[in-house]
Amino acid sequence: MAATRPSTADKRARFRQLHASGCFVIPNPWDVGSARWLQGLGFAALASTSSGFAWSQGAADNRISRQQALDHLQTLVAATDVPVNADFENGFGADPAAVADSVRLAVATGVAGLSIEDSTGDAAAPLFPLEVAVARLRAARAAIDTTGGDVQLVGRAECFLVGQPDLAATITRLQAYAAAGADVLYAPGIHTPDQIQAVVAAVAPKPVNLLVGSASPLTAADIAALGVRRISVGGALARSAWAGFQRAAQSLADGRFDGFAGAAAGAGLNGFFGPDADRR
Repeated sequence: MAATRPSTADKRARFRQLHASGCFVIPNPWDVGSARWLQGLGFAALASTSSGFAWSQGAADNRISRQQALDHLQTLVAATDVPVNADFENGFGADPAAVADSVRLAVATGVAGLSIEDSTGDAAAPLFPLEVAVARLRAARAAIDTTGGDVQLVGRAECFLVGQPDLAATITRLQAYAAAGADVLYAPGIHTPDQIQAVVAAVAPKPVNLLVGSASPLTAADIAALGVRRISVGGALARSAWAGFQRAAQSLADGRFDGFAGAAAGAGLNGFFGPDADRR
């Protein structure tokens, strides 16, 4: 029998509470099945992954439409009982007005948080000028505030991901985004304890999201001790799933079936998803 499910307001209040203290891991599912499995493991919140979703649609990252992204977010939110943070790329628009329009639509899907990147998608000029990036964040903030939704705004500085690994410049951007109204700050690509501590100190008391997208010598406890509030994994879970699929598929293409060794048991999957579906 389906239990009473939390409201959008409940999820958003819970998400804000999670950012108030401590450190939590917010993994990134790419479809309903992966989202429900992660929720079943006890994670308190989830975040979409633009790359993981794009690959599941046969597209490269940053190559899905705004409507595809919105539909995906609505599906994840409807399928889960925990807060969902949207990896909302660069807001699907270059100017502040376009970002604001996209953010209003994202808020309407029921997400509890959303991130806006400062990347342009142009290899020749991969980052928006700081003043433009700040104006875009302010527009996103205003769009959230006027909807009446208590949605967390995440300001992302993409410097390290676009080949500009300048920590000082990254911090300058993050501080500007904090002043523009970002609730959470995020610099994907930083990974050393010194880098992490520098970012945490620079934007304190606002919380920091750390991306751990590959094997790391740091544990969640280590990262928490550095002052990070939340840890996401981006497309790492999706890439891990693709790695298993690729190995098995290549084995099959070579005329062998040994790639199925270690595959998840159907009985185990059915044993989870059967009762889980009954609870929705």
